[in-house]
Amino acid sequence: MNNPDLHRKTFLVLLIAVSLAFAWILLPFYGAVFWGVVLAILFAPFYRQLLVALHNRRNLAALATLVLCLIIVFFPLTLITASLMQEGSLVYERIRTGQLNFGAYFQQVIAALPRWVVTILDRFGLGNLTAMQDRLSTFAVEVSQFLATQALSIGQNALNFVVGFGVMLYLLFFLLRDGAMLSARIRQAIPLSTEHKRNLFSKFTTVIRATVKGNIVVAATQGALGGLMFWFLGIQGAILWGVLMAFLSLLPAVGAALIWGPVAIFFLVTGAIWQGVTLIVFGVLVIGLVDNILRPILVGKDTQMPDYVVLISTIGGMALFGLNGFVIGPVIAALFIACWDLFA
Repeated sequence: MNNPDLHRKTFLVLLIAVSLAFAWILLPFYGAVFWGVVLAILFAPFYRQLLVALHNRRNLAALATLVLCLIIVFFPLTLITASLMQEGSLVYERIRTGQLNFGAYFQQVIAALPRWVVTILDRFGLGNLTAMQDRLSTFAVEVSQFLATQALSIGQNALNFVVGFGVMLYLLFFLLRDGAMLSARIRQAIPLSTEHKRNLFSKFTTVIRATVKGNIVVAATQGALGGLMFWFLGIQGAILWGVLMAFLSLLPAVGAALIWGPVAIFFLVTGAIWQGVTLIVFGVLVIGLVDNILRPILVGKDTQMPDYVVLISTIGGMALFGLNGFVIGPVIAALFIACWDLFA
């Protein structure tokens, strides 16, 4: 039976089936594959420059770019992680020995509040010190049980991390070396006009570069500034809080304030007025302006998306995909806008 339409439909079904099966195979390492693609896009300009300098020796240029990526990205990240683990262990030891007592801090805050505020808290069940300390104790027990449960799988998680990291580096090498050829083959296979394909691929790479570079610069700047201010004010665990502010700053507008805001309130209600005022002024005028000025310049300007679209897509992406979502969300939003522009 020679039916071209039937052959075409059968082949299309087969193509979709094997594509889904291949995606299913890659699913356990989707994070490694995703960041391999992202880093290949970010470091492609370095690779092209090295390729010219090394007289078109692709393997050597890709290897040199890979080493450069390790030096720029992973070596500083390893140092920060080591410092964070050391700082975290010190904070845990202070909590265990009672030097850090969050129940006592909560009691100080309640005692310093005006009576009408305490009355309002009582209505919501938040002013009862005994009840709140019991809740905090229960929460601490639950967290300890959770950590004890997770400790059993640390070895497996470490092995998975090492394997995923190796897959990412291995894939990154070949994406750097053969990325232009793979991109050309993908463009050729997509059944769209040349102009539409050029616009979509340009939007895809532009958004990835702008989102990663912009968010990382903003996060690192806010975390460093917040950590330095905490160290200046004598707050224990400045590195830990700085890293948390850097992580939360991936959420535009409100991220870092979730850390320094409660600390500033604690200073104010416990009588440390100058520390509280200093932290609020610094948080609003310095840390906040970093987000308000740098993020639109580094992210919104290059992606050509409104700030509210960047905000919503970033939060939604992180809610669905975790940390990877701060890139995936804006990319999907940008492609959504680009496709509708092409359709219009």
